[in-house]
Amino acid sequence: MNGPVFLSVVIPMYNEEEVIETTFRRLTEALAPIGETYELVFVNDGSRDNTAKLVRRIGEGDKRVKMLDFSRNFGHQIAVTAGMDYASGRVVVLIDADLQDPPELIPEMIAKWREGYDVIYGQRVVRKGESLFKKLTAAVFYRLLRSMTSVSIPVDTGDFRLMDRKVCDALSSMREQSRFIRGMVSWAGFRQTALEYVREERFAGETKYPLRKMVRLSLDAITSFSTKPLKIAGILGFVMSAVGFIYLLVVIYQRLFTDTTLQGWTSMIVISLLFHGITLSLLGILGEYIGRTYEEAKRRPLYLVADKLNFEQPSHAEPFPPSSPSGDPELAASRR
Repeated sequence: MNGPVFLSVVIPMYNEEEVIETTFRRLTEALAPIGETYELVFVNDGSRDNTAKLVRRIGEGDKRVKMLDFSRNFGHQIAVTAGMDYASGRVVVLIDADLQDPPELIPEMIAKWREGYDVIYGQRVVRKGESLFKKLTAAVFYRLLRSMTSVSIPVDTGDFRLMDRKVCDALSSMREQSRFIRGMVSWAGFRQTALEYVREERFAGETKYPLRKMVRLSLDAITSFSTKPLKIAGILGFVMSAVGFIYLLVVIYQRLFTDTTLQGWTSMIVISLLFHGITLSLLGILGEYIGRTYEEAKRRPLYLVADKLNFEQPSHAEPFPPSSPSGDPELAASRR
């Protein structure tokens, strides 16, 4: 591809063979009217089906299609990070391959970027094809996260968004292992705005975020942006100690000054189980933070790339490639 790239679209993939060709077609149709150069950066996150083969075949006929092929599955947030690391565009769009987030909104995002916004995030007003349980838990999660952090993270949003080059560069400088991209974008600041849309049902295939992964993402989000669980643990520990001390005084009083004594050990066992359960829960909270500290201390790379398609730059020894386009005088010019 000759000349600087205006738009990079990052598409993380995991077992998306049923939808990838349709995704490519809708993206190219949506981007054709903008009249700017673009690249499609597909990130194959260790797919076990024919996803990588299909993208490679598409890329052989269209050099705007690029692919990073991971050595194994590293997770959705890491795949998004790798795509941003290698994206060379003046603006970068993050979108999943499942077509729940419509590519047709990208021109509207670009229009808002030209108005001066650095981040335009998609905000879901309707979520089609999702169970009541998932909608309820998602609503509770976003509002709980907002109440527990000092960072204002918009509710009802995912990773579908457009970001200016300087925002991507800021995110690429953050190399923490437990990543929550939408929270990191909010923490980075810059001028942000929402673009409301209706989230469609998944085009084909199965969801890549079952309950187990959603719980993991929730823990990453809370522990990455809040220390309130540790404060709550301290408060509960104080309350438990106070209750236990008061209970001890009651037992001593009954033993010394009354003829009443507690009969049996049922109440003692119940209280013991309750207090030990709370104690173990608090230790679990501490363990989450300690475990994340341990992972960060190892300083391993976030991902390993086994193969690349249609990338012209040589391999880099750095954890992530430098953003060479940001130094281009044309790209540094003001928005048209």
